[in-house]
Order: sequence, then structure tokens, then C-alpha cells
Amino acid sequence: MTKQTDLPLKFKKAEEAQAYSAGLALLGEFCIGLGVLDWVDAYMPKSGKGIRFKTSEYLFPLVLMLNSGGRSLEDIRIIRHDFMLRNILPLKRVPSPDAIGNWLRRAADSGSLSGLEKTNRKLLKRALEYDNIKNYTLNIDATVIEAEKESAKPTYKGFKGYTPIIGHLAENGLIVSEEFREGNVDPALKNLEFCRHCIDRMPPGKSIRRLRACPPSCQIDIVDFCDRKGVEFAMGGNLDENTLRAIGSIPESDWRPHKEGYIAETSSSFIGTKKTFRTIVLKRRYQKDLFNKEDIKSKYSVIVTNIKGSAQDVCKWYNQNCVASEKRINDLKVSFGMERMPCGQAGANAVFFRIGVISYNINRLFLIKTLT
Repeated sequence: MTKQTDLPLKFKKAEEAQAYSAGLALLGEFCIGLGVLDWVDAYMPKSGKGIRFKTSEYLFPLVLMLNSGGRSLEDIRIIRHDFMLRNILPLKRVPSPDAIGNWLRRAADSGSLSGLEKTNRKLLKRALEYDNIKNYTLNIDATVIEAEKESAKPTYKGFKGYTPIIGHLAENGLIVSEEFREGNVDPALKNLEFCRHCIDRMPPGKSIRRLRACPPSCQIDIVDFCDRKGVEFAMGGNLDENTLRAIGSIPESDWRPHKEGYIAETSSSFIGTKKTFRTIVLKRRYQKDLFNKEDIKSKYSVIVTNIKGSAQDVCKWYNQNCVASEKRINDLKVSFGMERMPCGQAGANAVFFRIGVISYNINRLFLIKTLT
């Protein structure tokens, strides 16, 4: 029997900081190569008198911190103490967490949101230059962020916080735009303006040709806008009086089995209007409560659409995008630290949230470019 000997291999434990720094350095170099730091310094107001940091010196550590899983401004200290990373990237000076918090508050008062929007628009243009897609699908959805801040307002969920609305592209997950809103703002407020805003932010040669939105955006002005612009849409509908009346007129023979329930379609109109639109109705199997009182609204859900094709195909497309929308927003909140806000002022948190969106888009573009 041949004697087994040790292989001439030597193993050495790698320093975790080296792996951490190497991965973050690649994304940092990518960010610099895109020109993000130059855009920020060009578009955003200059730091105030006596402030020794440039605007990009505040923003760059935040982008790196959020891309590395940071959850609060205190996590800036990780970047600050990572001397290997600071030697690789232009991070000779890194502000303290308190300094960054003060900058967020100053930025809110100096109109920096506009500069950050220009930066994200430039980033989006760069991201869409080479994907060979001309027509995109826009997903619009609102989310709720809980915040135990003195200035935070009560949300429809019952707790205090904020209700930002987000528009992102289904094809690549990139966020076109967002609007940070107080917690007590109606999720349906000014959604037409937000829809227009997202469409106008698309680079030349790129356009929105499909819209997917949840019930708060199912409004007659958005339907009319999409019809005028030639945008196909599928939106979760509201079970108002007109819709329930239209559902009640569907013959029993029109219902077809669909997953764990039934599907049919009808035409309905918004209250106060005569214009009708295609309405796909989903009926779930329903068990009456102990007192045999049936809540008819809990039995149905509807999709308002102008898309041709079978009701089943439209429903499948709508649900696929609904899942994607929830995943993207959850990714922004959980993976990029936007589930909690650092400041007591809504304006400062709006600046932080927009920086979070830019950080998310940089990461998305980095993955797109390296994996394709």
C-alpha cells in the first residue's frame, strides 16, 4: 500500500478587510469612471463658507457605505477606518457621521434635490445607451417607511413615517425617479404629475410604452393621458360603485377557471364620467363568516387596462410586474438601507433617500455591465 503523504500546499487565512475592500473598490472605481463625482460637484450647490469638504466628498462615502450594507450614518466609520480602501480610491478625507448629518440638513435647504435628480438623470442616460431597447415598461408604486421621528407624520398603516413613490423600469430595474413624501400624503395624490415626470426623464431615443401601477394610480386623468400618448397600461382598479355594478352584470357563463378562482371581463367607468374601459375581474373562492355576512369587495380584484389579448395573458403580465416592483422596492429598502431614515427633518431624509436611489442605480448598472 502506498503511503499517503501531505500535499505540498500552504494555506493562509485571507484578511476579511482585503476581500471587503477589493469588492467595494471595484464598485468605487466604476462610480468614478461613470463620472458621478464630477456630476455631483457640477450640479449640486457648493459647500458653504468655512466647509472644508467638497460635495462629492460627502456623497461618495455614503454611496460606498450603502453599497456595503450600511444601515446608519454611524456606519460611515467603517469606510473612514478602512485605510486600504482609502488608499485605492480618492478618499483621502472622509467626513464624520455628524458632519454628514449636518450636510444632509444643509443640502435640504440649499436645493440639492434638483442637483441629485440631474445626477440620476445623467446616470440613467449612461445606463440606457447600449442596451438596444427603445421602448420600456414603467412600474409605479408607493411604499411606506416607518420612522419614529418627532416631525414624521402618521401613515395609512397607522405608524409614523414617510410614503415615497418610485418609478422604475421593468426591463432592468433602474429607478427613473422618485418623490419622497410625508407619511400623511394620500398615495393617490399627484400621481399623474409623477407619471409625466418619469416619462419626461427618459433620455432621447428612449420612451415609455407600457405602464404598470397599483390601485392608487388608477385615475381617469392617468387613463386619458396614457391613451393620448399611446401608452399601454394595466393598473389595479378600485372597487367603487360603478365597478361593482359592472361586475354584477357579468353573466355566470362568462366566468372561467383561473388559478384558485375565476376570471372574466367587463367594461366600467369612473364615477362622474361616461368613458368606459376594459376591466378584467378576478373572483376568489370565498367562505362566508360565521354570521353569513358576505363582504363583496373582499371577493373581487380588478385590473383596468387598454392592452389587447386574452384576460389571462394581461393578468399574468400585470402580476409578473407586480412581483418585480415589490422586489425592487424591497431591495432598495433592505439592501440599500432605505428602510430607516437618519434625520429628524423630512427634507434631509429626502436628500438621503435620493442618494440611496443613486447608490442603488450605480449598483444595478455595475451588475448589468459586469454580467452581460
